[in-house]
Amino acid sequence: MIRLAACFDAGIDVIEPCGFPFSVKALRRSAMDYADIADITRHTSWAAFKASRTGRLILMSTKAATPLWDFSFETGDTIMMGRESAGVPSSVAKACYARLLIPMPGGGRSLNVAVSAGIALGEATRQLRAG
Repeated sequence: MIRLAACFDAGIDVIEPCGFPFSVKALRRSAMDYADIADITRHTSWAAFKASRTGRLILMSTKAATPLWDFSFETGDTIMMGRESAGVPSSVAKACYARLLIPMPGGGRSLNVAVSAGIALGEATRQLRAG
């Protein structure tokens, strides 16, 4: 999950149980030297995450109807990315303010979750900087 803050700094919230084995060692290996400067918060459950946050929750989903480009982001929005294989549970999807998709011309199914997160964060940052 990516968190947008007022100064356009983005943090990462990992909500357990996540769809991958999460460890600091694995993160350091995959994130190279960025792991030391990333703002990473680990939540023990969905309930713990909900209790700690404010602002709107925006879900990126292949099942959404609203294209990313047609949505207006606000400072404090949280962009949520689910598991590549299964997305998020329906109870989580229902708790979101909006569900957005990245249109795939030519019939592609979806993009890698990291690529999708980068596209969504880039669009949100572009909108907020322009405003």
